[in-house]
Amino acid sequence: MIIPSIDLLNGQAVQLVGGREPRIEAGDPRPIAERFRLAGEIAVIDLDAARGTGPKRTIIEELLRIAPCRVGGGVRARHWLDAGARRIILGTAATPEILSHLPRQRVIVALDALHDEVVTHGWTTRSGETVESGMARLRDLAGGFLVTFVEREGRMEGTDLGRALALARAAGDARLTVAGGFTDPGEIATADRAGIDAQVGMALYSGALHLADAIAAPLVSDRPDGLWPTVVVDEHQRALGLAWSDAASLRAAVDRKAGVYHSRTRGLWIKGETSGATQDLLRIDPDCDRDALKFTVRQAGTGFCHLGTRTCWGEDAGLPALVRVLAGRLVDAPAGSYTARLLREPATLEAKLLEEAGELAVAGTRAEVIHEAADVIYFALIAAVRAGVDLADIEGELDRRALAITRRSTT
Repeated sequence: MIIPSIDLLNGQAVQLVGGREPRIEAGDPRPIAERFRLAGEIAVIDLDAARGTGPKRTIIEELLRIAPCRVGGGVRARHWLDAGARRIILGTAATPEILSHLPRQRVIVALDALHDEVVTHGWTTRSGETVESGMARLRDLAGGFLVTFVEREGRMEGTDLGRALALARAAGDARLTVAGGFTDPGEIATADRAGIDAQVGMALYSGALHLADAIAAPLVSDRPDGLWPTVVVDEHQRALGLAWSDAASLRAAVDRKAGVYHSRTRGLWIKGETSGATQDLLRIDPDCDRDALKFTVRQAGTGFCHLGTRTCWGEDAGLPALVRVLAGRLVDAPAGSYTARLLREPATLEAKLLEEAGELAVAGTRAEVIHEAADVIYFALIAAVRAGVDLADIEGELDRRALAITRRSTT
């Protein structure tokens, strides 16, 4: 898998050669995160904090709301885990004492190596330790390792795959991510087959490696035409339908950040180009066998199916369907609609929310709890729709809260 990297210096995205020489100043990291999130989890490295010149906390907090992130560079571990970082990357601070108090599977230990010697404090201090010895010392406390080949970082000369494969064996059951020198899909594919993630920066920023080609690198197909079946789901992970992808359609999908597929009869197929039922592409995931894709999209218009339904299995139901109905009431409410009245009258909605929450709190039987909980959810969703908040926004907030490791006091 590819892990696109955003390195922050003075709040801007940069790419350095060997960690020192500026090569690319990419500017505002937020649109970069919007693009990179198509590949899944991204690495955000705070170079200022790593050098002891202060973290860019506000920017990183914004990036956490744009994409799933692993955060590194002078990391305050608990703060970023509570803020919603999927994982934190610890370098100099990765001591057994600190790691023992953190959830193992959400900790990545950075072992930056200059000609196989671990360097610390922003690559300025030699430790005298080899990568293998660092792994052996911390392997039981870390869910993953990030090994950066410092001498190759940003130089676009390829990575050391032989060394990477040896380190993957030394890492044991901890997932290995390697940074430094990845330049082409073949390297990423070889690394993936060995269970290694490729953290890539310079090749993506310079345009030497297309993000779609990096995503597709590990993919295989047993079909004569080489196509990849593509399951299309919405933001709630509900299946909308099945399509097909190839290298060209994947590139177009990434470039447009839209639902673009390969039609076996028409070639390149841009969903909604004629019907208006367009799709914003949010993420691309390969499956476990690397022979199928999942597109997560935001569906507009009537839906995905050519028959005019939300899905190729008919209309969906549940909370997503309810929110779409409520949103429709904002612009086209039937005469006398109670929902429209609640959308127009904040005081009436406030009174109903308080009333229904109180009734839920004292509900006794299972049937009563179901009835009152449905009322509370209904009125809460009206409040959300009125404020322009989508159900996916609420789900995202709950997902981030679930990642927190500091628990609320019971008192």
